[in-house]
Formats: sequence, C-alpha cells, structure tokens
Amino acid sequence: MITTAVVESATAGRTRSGLGRALDIVNIIAERAPETLGVSTIARELGLPKAVAHRILKELVADSFLTFNEETKRYRLGSGALAVGLAALRALDVPDIARRYLVRLVRDSGETATLSVRQGWTRVYIDQVLSPHEVRMSVSLGTSHALHSGSSSKAILAALPDAEIEDYLDHHPLDAVTSATITSTAKLRSELGRVRRQGYAVSMGERQNGAGSVAAPVRYATGQVFGSISLCGPQNRFTPEVCAAHGALVAAAAAEISAELGFRPPAQRAAGRTGQEQNWGGGTGE
Repeated sequence: MITTAVVESATAGRTRSGLGRALDIVNIIAERAPETLGVSTIARELGLPKAVAHRILKELVADSFLTFNEETKRYRLGSGALAVGLAALRALDVPDIARRYLVRLVRDSGETATLSVRQGWTRVYIDQVLSPHEVRMSVSLGTSHALHSGSSSKAILAALPDAEIEDYLDHHPLDAVTSATITSTAKLRSELGRVRRQGYAVSMGERQNGAGSVAAPVRYATGQVFGSISLCGPQNRFTPEVCAAHGALVAAAAAEISAELGFRPPAQRAAGRTGQEQNWGGGTGE
C-alpha cells in the first residue's frame, strides 16, 4: 500500500503526503506517455530525493499502477492506472461538464452558446444556452450537419488528423448550404490552416444565412475530437473585433472542458504547429 507519511516537497515549498507524491509520479508518467521514465528523471523533475522516489515507484509497481522494465530500468503506466482511467471515462458526462461553460459564455458574450458532438463525418447539436437578447440565434437540437459548413463543423474538421481530413476531402462533396459555404477544396484547406493557427473557426453565413459564429474543438483525454462549442448570433453583431474577442472566449472554454475530460496537450504541439500549418497553406480563407 502507498504510505501517507507527511514529507516536505523541495520544489513545491509545501507539505506533501506520500500519497500526494505518488500521484505526482503517476501524473508525470501519464503526461509523458508513451515515453518511459527512469527513477533519476522522475526524482529530478519532481524535486524528490532519489531514494524516496524509488520507494514510491516500487509501491506503485506492486499495486500495478506502474510497470517496470528490467532491461531499460524505466517505468510506464500499468493495468491499475488503466482500470482507473477507464472507470473515469465511463463516468464522464460531457454535456453536463460543458453546460456550465456554455452558461458562462452566454454571460460573457451575450450570444447563444452551443455544444455539438462529432458523429462520423457529420456533427450534431446536442445542447444550447440561448442569448438574453430579443433578437438572437437558436439551433435545432439533434440536427446533423456536414463538417465543412459553419464554424462548429470547421472547428471539428480542423482538429482532426491530416489523414482524416484528406479522407473527408476525397470522399465527401463540399455541397453549398448557402452562397457563403466553402465549396473549393483548396480554399477549405487554407481555411483549416487558419483555424489551426488562431485556435477557433469563424463563419459568416456559411451554414445559415444572416448568422455569424465562432467555435473551438473539444477533445477527449486521448486527444480524439468529441465535438465543438460555439457562440452564434446575428451576423451584423459579429464584426471582426467581436469575432476575435468571442473566439478567444470559446477557445479558452473549449480548452477548459477538454482539460476536465482529461486532455493534456503534448508539450511539442506548440513547436510542431508551424510545420503542420505549412502543410495546410497560409491563406486567409475567405
């Protein structure tokens, strides 16, 4: 069993129990997966005495939370950690988690907030919180929409791996929903690059005439895309300045929801983003 004796953390400058330190070790190994870590690296990065780190690691291995490779002398997550993770995933209610963020978005922006879930090559509205304005946008829950039209759809599509995007472009016609829908493959690629760069998608009448919206993707712990959240309203209220402000709100909220679902962005994502965007062009979209 993991000891709960109180010890002093050199890096945190506060008292940490043995259980707290064990969780720190599990967390750092989880964050660095699939990389495996040795005791010296773990001790150094957590500010632990090597002997203390080694003792906790042995207990975690004994309880199957970690496994130890005798040849490499490195640790990775074990079956115990997997069982706990899967149980946590089963307990997640994404709409329930997202709901309070939708309420906050409406409070901060004054516009309607929505939640969409990806379903194969479409996405479906599953929740919304309406704007308090007399003139406002609302969506029909349960309706499905293609992944190339509208900000909620483009946010999902841009967040998919490149191979999945190519699959979509190769096998799904870019039908016009309105006169503003992007129907050119080259133009959509450029637009997806812009979405990736700025962290949110913008639509001006692409799915519904007269509607403006911004949206950002929501991810599971695995990094797979759950769906997206958006702010939408009459197009005349979505000036470029308002889109930038609302886009920042939506991107932040989506990141917080994703964090609650267990998603942790890889440390290398920021460094790799430039190369990824070059694959998709540097155009300005529409």
